[in-house]
Amino acid sequence: MIGIIDYEMGNIFSLRAALGRLDCQNKLVSQEADTEDCSALILPGVGAFGDAMKNLKRKGLEDVVLHWVKTGKPLLGICLGMQLLFAESEEHGCHKGLAILPGIIKKIPLGVKVPHMGWNQLKIVKNHYLFAGFSAGFVYFVHSYYADTKTENILASTFYGLELPAIVGRENVVGMQFHPEKSGSVGMQLLKNWVEQLEVVK
Repeated sequence: MIGIIDYEMGNIFSLRAALGRLDCQNKLVSQEADTEDCSALILPGVGAFGDAMKNLKRKGLEDVVLHWVKTGKPLLGICLGMQLLFAESEEHGCHKGLAILPGIIKKIPLGVKVPHMGWNQLKIVKNHYLFAGFSAGFVYFVHSYYADTKTENILASTFYGLELPAIVGRENVVGMQFHPEKSGSVGMQLLKNWVEQLEVVK
């Protein structure tokens, strides 16, 4: 069972549909008790960083996510959900994040159109189980901010004015800046590879 963190800022319908196409049971998680039968959690997200953290705190889900990760269980962050994994964000002021991964969320520099919206190619920079079955591909991005993080946490990147982290990861935590559920066959392969590893990494 995959638990999808429901904090009123996620693109949950399309994500649940994608998991359904993989025959993967899933449910919404709005409190800690909902995680009892879950093997992994997904933290989705669409919107502003500060609002997202307020919602997570208000619903008591910040502590749920932090405890989950601390116990070594798998977590996948998607789009804004990936950005929330980092220590802080500069979006509309300074906001503290979950600090699961080191780094700061910064605005994409001037010189390219913002938001970054559309298909960009993944560049794989580190061997990882997520990339089983393909060597490259295009995925769908919608964002104005990016993660400035340590190189060792970057699994794949994309170029949009500068080299941006597209997939990050460390131990039981993975984050995707793009929307795999809207990224065609490449996105589905990434989700499939993540799901298939759950029994291994949980």
